Amino acid sequence: MSEKLPLLERVKVEGNALRGTIAESIKDELTNSMREEDTLLMKFHGMYQQDDRDRREERAKKKLERLYSFMIRLRMPGGILTSEQWIALNNIAGKDSTNELKVTTRQTIQLHGVLKSRLKPTHQVFNSVHLDTIAACGDDNRNVTCSPNPVQSPLHEEIFSYAGKISKMLKPKTRAYYEIFLDEEKIVDKKLEEDPLYRDSYLPRKFKIGICIPPNNDIDVLGNDLGLIAIVENDQLLGFNFAIGGGLAFTFGNPDTYARLATEIGFVPAGEKTFKAIYEVVTVQRDHGDRVDRKQARLKYTVDKMGIENFKAAVEERMGFAFEESKRFVFTEREDYYGWQQDFKGDWFYTVFAENGRVMDTEQVSLKTALQKIAGTGKVNFRCTVNQKVIISDVKPGDKKEINDILEEFKIIEHTDNASLLRKNAMACVALPTCPLALAESQRYLPSLLTKIDSLLSKHALQNEKIITRMTGCPNGCGRSSVSEIGFIGTGLGKYNLNLGGDHEGYRLNKLYKESLNEAEILNELDGLFSQFKKDRINKESFGDFTFRKLFNNNKD
Repeated sequence: MSEKLPLLERVKVEGNALRGTIAESIKDELTNSMREEDTLLMKFHGMYQQDDRDRREERAKKKLERLYSFMIRLRMPGGILTSEQWIALNNIAGKDSTNELKVTTRQTIQLHGVLKSRLKPTHQVFNSVHLDTIAACGDDNRNVTCSPNPVQSPLHEEIFSYAGKISKMLKPKTRAYYEIFLDEEKIVDKKLEEDPLYRDSYLPRKFKIGICIPPNNDIDVLGNDLGLIAIVENDQLLGFNFAIGGGLAFTFGNPDTYARLATEIGFVPAGEKTFKAIYEVVTVQRDHGDRVDRKQARLKYTVDKMGIENFKAAVEERMGFAFEESKRFVFTEREDYYGWQQDFKGDWFYTVFAENGRVMDTEQVSLKTALQKIAGTGKVNFRCTVNQKVIISDVKPGDKKEINDILEEFKIIEHTDNASLLRKNAMACVALPTCPLALAESQRYLPSLLTKIDSLLSKHALQNEKIITRMTGCPNGCGRSSVSEIGFIGTGLGKYNLNLGGDHEGYRLNKLYKESLNEAEILNELDGLFSQFKKDRINKESFGDFTFRKLFNNNKD
């Protein structure tokens, strides 16, 4: 059986609790890359080895090694950073990485372009401000997301606290990260890092958990392996509806792979029962997930193969109590709240438009410098949204003018206000030049495409529509294109599948409309669809509902 397992499954078991020979690989000055097996284990410590694909051909002609570097992703439950932590990250971005902080679609920050020789110093800076990258990648529980804006609910602080507690509960027990990157003394008694959850083989694939607070489905909760939907009644957190089996990645040409939204299986009261239920959902996936075919290893496939009721029964048997019937909730929106908002305690929050999560200085706006100056006041925290935006948070009423003056000084308010609704509701994955899976451009291309789509919307007097638009450079799903109203999925350089028909609230996946379109074909299709939408929409029907009704609904008009 072991011979049939993929390399990663063998490496997990044989890799000495995720140590492998990472320490030796880092010391090897003959190459900027890591040994193959170590590149696999590095993911569990929050890092991917990448290279600059823009320069592959040039370097190959010169018979040079690829231009290897590393992407490092932080573990940030709920996406919150203090001013001190923001300053530390800002200083690294430009000194030991590209001059950019990248807010991800899982509410954390990643750095690109970190050279192998700078890995340990970078992690040591993280550690100095109480940050780490443990389990930010790999076959384990990834960064736990949560609706970030306290404006959402008077109970936000209580609900938000679950993200940190879940992250801590599901954090791997190995001390490998601390030994390799922080020079901690090596563990002698291996019993001290025995891990009853992950054991020595971890999970079959990555596992994603998200917590949302209705009526705003701002985190796309049903796209997670496990979605927790907070149920609040009479200003009291009753508990969570559990939804399992979400996941948006698939593989072109493989019909056995597909995007799927999570299925509700019941309600669990707040407190210890919630944590027990979460833990046992993970253990059932650990024990029943496919470890031979990684393309079938996510929880969604385990759920579909076992059947939803069988999976639910297996969890109930392990946790020792039954799920209650799901409580009623409704989603009415799926968005970030831009500009100034005040929470129930009187504190202020400003959501900044950071296109595709790229916090950097450009000719248009010095966003990175502005946020660094704001952090320097020491009077704010920062919250990352799952839609790749930044919230300047926890501003006391007496400090609001000082923060607002900095925003005005660097024209951040003007920059945010001037972004179109289409642009504010769009996002893209990293894709080229660093992602090895990318088939097409994404974050570098979407801004220019949106400018042209905005012109079409203005042409049809639709510029006030909040159309959720997303782009990914491949079908891996990082930009959540499959759960958008307009989804672009890269199939090759300059070519994208056009997906339509997702709803505005995140209850429904979109569907493939046209395959491998170039820019001119995309704009032509959207021009015609916007014209139809303007003429034939019903009441305040969203663009996603309109295209679903017209293009895919068998009972369409």
